[in-house]
Amino acid sequence: MACEHAFWLALIQGLTEFLPISSSAHLILVPVFLDWADQGLAFDVAVHVGTLLAVVTYFRHDLGRILKDWFKSLFFASDTLEAAEQRMNPNAVLGWGVLIGTVPVGVAGLLAKDWVETFLRSPLVIATATVVFGLLLWLAQALAPERRGLDRLTWRDAVVIGLFQAAALIPGTSRSGITLTGGLLLGLDRVAAARFSFLLSIPVIFLAGGLKTLDLIQGAEAVDWYVLGLGVAVSGLSAYGCIGWFLGLLERVGMLPFVLYRLVLGGVLFYFFWF
Repeated sequence: MACEHAFWLALIQGLTEFLPISSSAHLILVPVFLDWADQGLAFDVAVHVGTLLAVVTYFRHDLGRILKDWFKSLFFASDTLEAAEQRMNPNAVLGWGVLIGTVPVGVAGLLAKDWVETFLRSPLVIATATVVFGLLLWLAQALAPERRGLDRLTWRDAVVIGLFQAAALIPGTSRSGITLTGGLLLGLDRVAAARFSFLLSIPVIFLAGGLKTLDLIQGAEAVDWYVLGLGVAVSGLSAYGCIGWFLGLLERVGMLPFVLYRLVLGGVLFYFFWF
């Protein structure tokens, strides 16, 4: 794999992983449009490691508090869900929310992984998902009331957003976009929905990277360590910068720029691959 290709693909992964525009769609489509060779499984693992390091580093202080209070909450294991939620502080609830919200996509990923990779990686599927879920994101922002911060997250929120996240297995959906949509529809404000989406990405990226690593170990793909290191560094740095930029942009202008981008991208894909 050429270093130039690795640089641009890693940059795209880092910039799109946490934006509501689908990183998987861009990593599939860019080589198709530019007639590049497939980047290979090892490189996919590397750029996922980079984005995982970025989000963990960015939220390291939050994660420390969440983990500390989550461990304390284990002493409430004999309580009912309602009683435990009342006794826990918001950090502990958030920690449980991330775990609960990860279950649906984990189960769906294990059951549907081969089917998704075989039947749902076509440009027309990506185009349809890009447009449909882009419009749903716009509707969620336009119609849903934004009234709650992340300190008021509930078990129900975590379950529903987790179910939304399972749809991100469809290329073009965007894991970030669909979890933001779910959060907004439930009444979280934009920044709260985005922060929960980012935290929810940590176990998901870890699990996805783990599955790809197992596939890599079982395969016979040659490893170019220099290219992989470049992928980790570029995707990690670009993702770290993108997180802060995105949170600031959400407060100022909301989701509309990303919705418009998705509609344009979907239209271009329909033009090239349908007509």
